[in-house]
Amino acid sequence: MYTASSSVSAPPRPQQRTVTAGGGPYLDPSQAGRTRRWAGAVAGPLSGRIDLSGTQGAQLRKVIASVHRICPEFNPVQVMRRSGRSVLLVGTTGRATAVAKCLLDHSPAWAERFRHEIAAYRAFVRHRPPVRVPRLIAADPDNCALVIERMPGRAAALTRHPAEAPPRADLRAALAAVTRLNTWRPPAGTFEAPLDYGSRISRYHELGLFTDRDRDDLQKLLHGLAHAGGRQGMGQFCHGDALLSNILLSPAGPVLVDWEHAGWYLPGYDLATLWTVLGDAPAARRHISQLAQREGPAARDAFLVNLMLVLTREIRTYETAVQRTIREAPPAGSVPAAPGAVSTGEEQRLLLRRLHDDCALARRAVRAAVGTR
Repeated sequence: MYTASSSVSAPPRPQQRTVTAGGGPYLDPSQAGRTRRWAGAVAGPLSGRIDLSGTQGAQLRKVIASVHRICPEFNPVQVMRRSGRSVLLVGTTGRATAVAKCLLDHSPAWAERFRHEIAAYRAFVRHRPPVRVPRLIAADPDNCALVIERMPGRAAALTRHPAEAPPRADLRAALAAVTRLNTWRPPAGTFEAPLDYGSRISRYHELGLFTDRDRDDLQKLLHGLAHAGGRQGMGQFCHGDALLSNILLSPAGPVLVDWEHAGWYLPGYDLATLWTVLGDAPAARRHISQLAQREGPAARDAFLVNLMLVLTREIRTYETAVQRTIREAPPAGSVPAAPGAVSTGEEQRLLLRRLHDDCALARRAVRAAVGTR
C-alpha cells in the first residue's frame, strides 16, 4: 500500500525571515523586491490624479484611449499597477467602480494569455461559476483591453510565497473557494486545456530540470491516469493560478481574480499550486494533501504529477530571478543594510532552497506511487 509520502508534507522550517521594505519575491518573480496588490483589493475611497506627462504619460494616454473605445464612460482615477507587460487602472463607470486592464507587451504569448482571460470572463456571463468573480463590463480581445467591476476585499496574501502562514480562517476560506470551483462542470467546449502534460514533461527533461527517471515515472503516472475512469480520467476545472494573492477575502465571501490560466487540468492542479506556495504552513499542506488524495490512488497520482510540474516551474522562475538579482546588485558595501535585515537576493535564495527541498519530497512521493502500480 502507498504510505511513504501519503501526506506529501515537509517539516516546518523554524527560521523567521526579516525582509527589508519592498524586499522579497512577490507576485511576479521577475519584479522581485516590489509588492503588487491587485486593484480590486484597494482599500478606502478613490483619490489622486493620473500623471499624463512625459513618455509614460503618453503611454497612459494611449491605454486610456483603448479603454474608452470599449467603455466610453470609464473615468480613470488611479494607476494601481504598472509593469513592462500591463497596466491596471482603477476608476468609475457611472456610480460603480471598475478596473481596466490593458496589455503593453503584445508578444504572441502574452496576447494569447490576455485573450484567454477575456474569454473566461465572457464565459462567466453565460455560465456562472460556484465562486464569486468580477463582473465583465467591456472587453477588446484584438487590442487586449479589459474592464471589470472592482470587487471589495483584501488579498489572502500579498506575496506569491507568503513568508508567514496566513491566518487559519483566511486559509480555510481560500481553500473552500478553490475546492468549490474544482467541482464545477461548465458545458463542453466552454474552456480548453491550457497545459499539455506530455509536452511539458518532455520540455523540462530537455532543459535538464527532470532526470530520465523523473520523466519515465511521470509518464507512467500519466499513462495510468489516461486509462482511469471517472473524474480523474476526464479532468477537473481549475483556476490555473490559484495563488492566495489571486483570492480576495470579503464579508460576502472569497472572490477569485486573474483568470488567465483557467481551464481543464488533471485533478488537483489548484491544490498543487496552493501546496507549493504554503511552504511555511505545514498544517495547511497536510490538509491540502488529504483533500487531494481522498478520492483514491488516481487522484493521488494526478496531484503528484501536478505538484512536480508546479514546483519545477517555480524553481526555474526563481533561479532566473536570483541570477537577475546578482547581475543587478550594487557593489558590496555601497548600500548599508538595516540590522538583521535579509536582502532580496538572500530571500530569493532561501525560497529557492525550500523549493528544491519540496521538489525532492515530491520526487520521492512520485517514485513511491509508481511502485504501487
